[in-house]
Parts: sequence; C-alpha cells; structure tokens
Amino acid sequence: MQLLWLQFCLTVLDADLPQQTEVAMKAELPDKLRDIPLYEQVADRVQGLIAEGTLQVGDRLPSVRKLHQQLSVSVSTILEAYRLLEDRGWISARPQSGYYVKQMLLKAPEEPLHSHALHPERPVEISLAYRMYASKRDPNTIQLGAAVPSSDLFPLAALNRLMGQVIRAQPQLVHSYEVPAGCEALRHEVARRLMEAGCSLSPNEIVITNGTTEALSLSLQAVTQPGDTVAIESPTYYNLLEVLNALHLRVLELPTHPQEGISLAALESALQQRQISACALVANFNNPLGSCMSSERKRQIVELFNTYDVPLIEDDIYGDLNFEGTRPKAIKAFDTRGLVLYCASVSKTLSPGLRMGWCVPGRYQAKVESLKMSVNLSTAPIPQLTVAAFLANGGYDRHLRQLRRAFQLQIAQMTQAICTYFPAETKVTRPRGGFILWLQFPEAFDALVLYEEALAHNINIAPGIIFSSSGHYRNCLRLNCGFPWSPRIEQAMQILGQLCKRQLAKTYLASEMLPPANA
Repeated sequence: MQLLWLQFCLTVLDADLPQQTEVAMKAELPDKLRDIPLYEQVADRVQGLIAEGTLQVGDRLPSVRKLHQQLSVSVSTILEAYRLLEDRGWISARPQSGYYVKQMLLKAPEEPLHSHALHPERPVEISLAYRMYASKRDPNTIQLGAAVPSSDLFPLAALNRLMGQVIRAQPQLVHSYEVPAGCEALRHEVARRLMEAGCSLSPNEIVITNGTTEALSLSLQAVTQPGDTVAIESPTYYNLLEVLNALHLRVLELPTHPQEGISLAALESALQQRQISACALVANFNNPLGSCMSSERKRQIVELFNTYDVPLIEDDIYGDLNFEGTRPKAIKAFDTRGLVLYCASVSKTLSPGLRMGWCVPGRYQAKVESLKMSVNLSTAPIPQLTVAAFLANGGYDRHLRQLRRAFQLQIAQMTQAICTYFPAETKVTRPRGGFILWLQFPEAFDALVLYEEALAHNINIAPGIIFSSSGHYRNCLRLNCGFPWSPRIEQAMQILGQLCKRQLAKTYLASEMLPPANA
C-alpha cells in the first residue's frame, strides 16, 4: 500500500504542480488508514494538501487517465476519489480540461431571506441609480457598485482587430444606414447561439438593438400603454425601474427567492386579478439576487401567461455565465405562442461599449421593428459585423469558459472576504452564475449611510433601495465581483467591513440606551 501511495505522489510531478507538492505527497500512509477504501485515502490526502496550501486555488489535478495508468487501479477508483472531493466542495471539473482546486469558504454565510409580499402597484420613483453609475467616471474610485466587469476580462484586442478588418473590407458601411431589424450576419449568429438556450429560431425573428436596455424598452412599449402595471421581481435591476419610469408605467413588486426566483403563487394571483398588463424578469442569474429558475418553473411560468394571454419580457443578459454544467434554458425555449419577448446582449460577456443587444419579440415583432425605426432607425452596422465575426470564428465558447472561471473565482474570493471582514450577522447570496452578490444586514442597518461613507473612501457600492420602487431593502446592498481580485479590492473590502461593524455597533448601543416602551 505504501508503494502504491508513493506512485500516486509522484504523479503530481507530471502535473506540473509546485515542487513542494512532491515532498508533501511522499508522506507514508499511516497504518490506521489501511482499512479505509483507497479512493477515500486519495481524496483525504489531496484535501489535506489543499487545506495546507500546497495545492493552490486554480491548480490542475492529475488527470483520471494518468492516475489510472500509473497506479494500476481502476478508472472508477480514481473517479470516486475526485467525485468525493467534488461533493466536499474542494475541486471542480471543467469540461474537456480536467479537475481543478476550487476556492473554499472557511464558513459559508447564511443566505438572505425570501422577500416578503410588497405594496400594491405604484408609480416608479427616480432612484440614486444615476449618481451611483456616474461615479464610474472617477478612475480613483473602486467600482463595487455598477455591475460592469473589468475590461481586462474581455477579448478587446481580437474585437479591435476584427473591427479593423470589417472597416477595411467594407469602408462604406461606416457611413450607411442598416435596416431596423439589423445585419443578417449578426442575426444569423445570434440565432445559432440561442440554440444553446434551447431556442430554435430563424434570423428573421430577431431584432438587433443598442444593448439590452433598448431591447427592454422597445418590448415594454410594444405591449403596454402609459399607466399600465408591470409585474417585476423584488428586488429588481435598478435600470429596469428607470425604463419603467420613463415610459410612465406602474410596477407590482412580487416576492422573489434568492435561489428559485419570482414567486409563482404571487404571479398567478396577480394574473387572476387582472392586475398586470405584462411582466418583466430575469430567469437566469437574476440581478441582484443571482437566482436561477429551474426548467420546470420556467415551463410553469409560460403556461401561466398562456392561460391569461399576458406578455412576458425576459431579460437573459446573464444566461451565458453559468459556473457549472450546461447553460440554463431561456424561458423563451418553452414559448409556443409568441408571448415571450426575449432580450439579451453581449454587454456582460464581450463588450459593454459596443452596445450590441437583441430582441426576439414573438407575435409583437412588427410593433418592435416599427418602434425601433421611430427611435433611432437602426443600430450601427460596424459593431454588428464585428460581433458577428467574433461569434462566427469559434472564439466565443473558449472566451466564455475563461470568463466563467474568472467570475466563479471572483465570487468566491469576495464571499470569503465578507466572511472574514464583515459583521457575523451578514447574509450573502450564493449565485451559480453571473458576477454579483447581494448582502443583507439586520433591519436597523442603513446601506444608504454606508454608501455615503464608502464614497468618502473612494469605494462605490450599490445600496439596496435602488433595487425597489417602494423604498425596501435599505438594509441590503449589491457588490460587483466583475474585477479580478487584487490588494486594492481586498483593502476596500476591509474598509467596508469596518464601516459596517461600526454602524451596527452604534445601532446596538443606541437601542440599549433607549428607555423601555412603558417608561
């Protein structure tokens, strides 16, 4: 058994792991472990090396085939060891790549609670969103507020090269109009990509837009009139609230679970009572909760809206950013009557500045195309052809794999920092995709006060109240995890943690000093 263990240890050298790993792996197997199944011995030892720091986050483990050959044990034994480590949360499998060390939390924080039933439909109030977003202009401010990834994670050189090729090949396009629906080449590539989301579409069913925001705006205009009520998740993306306000629409905020998404019971009740003219939601990695609906819940939602013949607007901008497994299906994949208006873009995956989005309006296509023409006639052709070329050359899937790994690691690092530096009462979401976290503090906490204090330290966060039209979530905030971990970000998290602890301490002290209610 000891010889077998030494053979396993030596395989680490072939995996190009650090030199100290070889030394650590050569430790003899204690006698008391000899009755433990071999796959558990392998798993326990690797886990120990990870816990000790010999194997670092992101290190690749020896392949199953390599261990099978060098240890002369069955493939199933090696697979069982790695599966056990996966179940324990120490490693993760990457398709066509192997097994890698995952970021581990010292202690997983609690998740935020399911949001409660909220006020009846109400007009939308202008929030702090613009002020929060405008601070992006300051290069000295650490951007933990707006959900914008670091440009270092995008293939900018490849996009710029492709744009140059497009301009040189078709210089007249820079100065030409395009049809309202957009370039055929991009619509073809979008239709091909949407097969991954479970959608079988023709390029003619797609309308190219200036980002997801315009797609949402056109969709809302196509299915509502000023004064209508739209059902939304609560909390919801703050810029959706801005769009609803600009269109003079009212909102009905519905309870939303941080894992399962919007409450189907509340949604059905609103439909039964004819309270809403439409619904707008994010089914895959919701902003800000990170929730992802199951395929069954998506199917049920489509059946609900079919029953009441009410349109549903789906924002799927985060759909490509799943951490594990296959890409989740879109709600649109279950739509057979054209009631789902699907909206998405490449702003979170390729380039926010190119402003390339699209809408699949279903039965409302003629209306959306007419609105598009009246608003800005068409989307600029050069960015369209640039994105089309990038999607066509096969680089997008490779880029997505790298981006997903980066976001998963950054989410884990930020969560670990919250566990380390923030108050013990802090609750944090556990998204399975995207790059944002939602934090919940005790009821007395005021995230707006934290927002102002953080800005004084050149740290930008998103206070919870901007994600609701009714003033809820004052004790919550959203953090952007779209930037690679750095000493500067860690220092910002330390400062935020100190500010949170100080505010809570003051709150608790004040509550102790208050006289009894019957005094």
